Order: sequence, then structure tokens, then C-alpha cells
Amino acid sequence: MANYAVKKLAGMAGVSVRTLHHYDRIGLLRPSVRTEAGYRLYGEKELLRLQQILFYKEMDFELKTIAELLDDPEFDMVQALQHHKKSLLQKKKRIETLLGTLEKTIDHLKNKQTMKHEDLYKGLSKEQAQAWRKEAMERWPGQVKHSEQQLLKMSPEAFEELKTGFGANWQQLMAMTDNDPHSAEVQQLIADHYRYILQFWGKPEVAPEAYKGLADLYVSDERYTAVEGKPNRGFAAFMQKAMYYFADHME
Repeated sequence: MANYAVKKLAGMAGVSVRTLHHYDRIGLLRPSVRTEAGYRLYGEKELLRLQQILFYKEMDFELKTIAELLDDPEFDMVQALQHHKKSLLQKKKRIETLLGTLEKTIDHLKNKQTMKHEDLYKGLSKEQAQAWRKEAMERWPGQVKHSEQQLLKMSPEAFEELKTGFGANWQQLMAMTDNDPHSAEVQQLIADHYRYILQFWGKPEVAPEAYKGLADLYVSDERYTAVEGKPNRGFAAFMQKAMYYFADHME
């Protein structure tokens, strides 16, 4: 096998000439031939040793430790290569997993949709949505702004899930109108209703008095409990009693 000059070997191994000079100085990798002109030449034995050095460096071994390993009389080149292969395969698997995660994250960020104000009132006509929001802003400006800010942070999917869950809970409560509003079954549904309301309000903390205020609104404003545009005073009264009881017994 031909001997390689230091510049040629550096290019093949992907290291600098300066690095090879350093390895020579510390005795880690000496050339097989040193010409009268001072040129360093490396043969097959040195190429294999350099390969081992680079493998161990990849695993963050210190140069002193690498030298001790390679100079050990019992050092087995084949066994070492098999170990390196195993380590590299494990590293490859970790990198592939990381790349997969990065791809998913990039795809999510590229395709992530942002909520708009009109999305919060989807299902209402444009005129109705504007009228309701205008009225709410006049009555509770601070709360409406805070609520919208919090809801706009949600993904469209999460907001849709919130609306669907609330709608299902509302229908279950309507079906319980003739039941005792203080019963355990009704109170369980009211607890879910309260949780949904807090999400709409963007309030993580307990808010019993505000919840009672909403209960009063259900009774005073028929629009909030109307069914297909028709007032449902029985349901409104039921909700007020159930919500008051829940708020008064909140821990």
C-alpha cells in the first residue's frame, strides 16, 4: 500500500494538517516514514490507527485516553471496530428519531392556522355576531377582551373541541330540566359546564361570584337559554338554581 503525505491524509480523513502535526508531537499518531527533507509519510497501519482515533473522538474520549487504549498490547482492532459499529448504529437511530421530530415540528409550524375574531363567532350570521360582540363589549369590555385574547391563542381544532364539548353538555343539562337542580347527577354536569365557562372566559382560577352572575344573566336575558329562538324560562330557572348551588358549595 502506498504511503500518504500529511496533506493527502488530512484531506482523506477530514482533519487539518495542523491536527496531524499535533498528533505526531504528542505521540498519538506518528508517521511510518520521515524523509530527509522532513516530510511525514503514513502507511496502512497509521491509516487504521487514525480511523480508531477519530472513532474514539466521536465518542468524546480524551486524546490521552485514546492513546492508552490504542497502545494497550491487548487492544483488538476487530473487536474495537465492531463496538464502534454498534455505537454508530445507536447514534444513527437517535439522529433519525430527532430528524423525524424536527420534520413534524416544522410541518406543524408551517401549517399551523391562527384563529381570527370571526372564528370565535362562527355559526352566527355576520350581523348577529357583530351585534352580540358590540353589546358584550359595552357591558363587559375588560372581560370580553381578555376572553378573546385567551381563545385566540387556541388552535382551531382545540377551539372546535371546546365548542363541541360545551354544546353536548348544554344539551345534557336541557334534558335534565325537570330534575332536582341540587342532585348529584345535575351537579356533575354543572361542574363540567363551569369548567367550559372558565375556558371561554380564559380564567384558570375559581370564580363563584362571576358564575352566579352568569346564572342571573340566563334568567334576565332570554336569548342565552332560548331554544330555536324561543324563550325557555323553565330551563333558565333550572340553570340559575343549579349554578347557584354549585357556586355556594365550591371548595
